[in-house]
Amino acid sequence: MKIIVFGATGNTGKRVLVQGIKMGHEMTAFVRDSEKLYDQLGEQYAKHVKVIVEDIMDPVGVGEALVNQDAAIIAAGHAGLGEEFVRIVDNIISQCELQLSFSGRVWIMGGAGLLDIPYTNLIGNNLPGFPPEYKNHNRNFERLQQTQLDWSIMCPGTMVDTREHSNPVHLHVTTETLPVPIPETIKEYSEADIAGHLFSRLHELNVAYDDVARCMLDHLELGGAFKRKRVGLAYQSNITVR
Repeated sequence: MKIIVFGATGNTGKRVLVQGIKMGHEMTAFVRDSEKLYDQLGEQYAKHVKVIVEDIMDPVGVGEALVNQDAAIIAAGHAGLGEEFVRIVDNIISQCELQLSFSGRVWIMGGAGLLDIPYTNLIGNNLPGFPPEYKNHNRNFERLQQTQLDWSIMCPGTMVDTREHSNPVHLHVTTETLPVPIPETIKEYSEADIAGHLFSRLHELNVAYDDVARCMLDHLELGGAFKRKRVGLAYQSNITVR
């Protein structure tokens, strides 16, 4: 497949590039600093990547980069950028909609706070105590819901360099809801207590960047199981990937 990665020098984007190359995909990196990209990838991988150096806020540059691409992975920016983050995602999504030769398959990055909390009608980002900038993920999610593109939004917890488990574990993948067991009694908690419960368990949502990248690359088909879904990831020792 032909895959373009926006934010290709970030922690997630650079791993998507390397894994995509290893899987035999035609990878394109959309960056503002090609030297940084080459330094990160090294000669072994850099020669297999098409590099586009453009302003990610330029609609024309983004639109042209999307020509004949089969999938786009948007790993650019982060919630702490505020309005700029929302504009970055909106610009890329808008160009995905307009570019007729683009297939329409899109992954964007969110966070675990976007996922439904079982037995409630709540998501973490709307609870007291959650950083207000996380609501920028909510806005990007709302933008996706307005488009007809074949999108998925990756919602990991804290991403780490490597798996932190010494024992064998399986990557548990869920759609829409948190990927860790939640007691049914949580429906009786106040919102503040729900937030406290989740904060006490944040470590259960740690997941390696490489596993996040692989999950997206493994689900690039149009109309797949994750079409128009939020996707959660966590490690568990007693289940297999589903």
